[in-house]
Amino acid sequence: MRNFVPMILLCAGFASCTQPTTSDKMVTDSTTHEALAETQDTVHTSQNSLDWTGTYEGTIPCADCPGIKTTIILHDDETFQVTSEYLDRDLKVEDTGKLMWHDHGSVIHLTGKETDIKLKVGENQLFQLDQDGRMITGDLAENYIYKKKDK
Repeated sequence: MRNFVPMILLCAGFASCTQPTTSDKMVTDSTTHEALAETQDTVHTSQNSLDWTGTYEGTIPCADCPGIKTTIILHDDETFQVTSEYLDRDLKVEDTGKLMWHDHGSVIHLTGKETDIKLKVGENQLFQLDQDGRMITGDLAENYIYKKKDK
């Protein structure tokens, strides 16, 4: 039993002298980096920093026609108007409703009788988001951007 106690003390002494491994440092640095990346500027948002009101136009892809020419008008009172014309068809859809701000003032959600879309608000443009609220990517991504018309 006498030999056992010094052996435990010796092992404890060696364990306390070890330095953090490279992987331990990487985890700390990675965690710090992620925390910094998640820090968002909630003071300067699209809602309060950009001139988001106005008229936006774009032609979005259509499964069975050449495209849908869409005009979106955003008003100061947080209402909207949407007009969608299906190209090469005799179909025009008009709708109005309220817009709601999401994601700390960077995304708007337009809801009306015929409308249910989310858009990321950028400088003089709106980016249509997918059903899960993510940016549309791929070859057709540029076709889901509405450009602001000059006044």
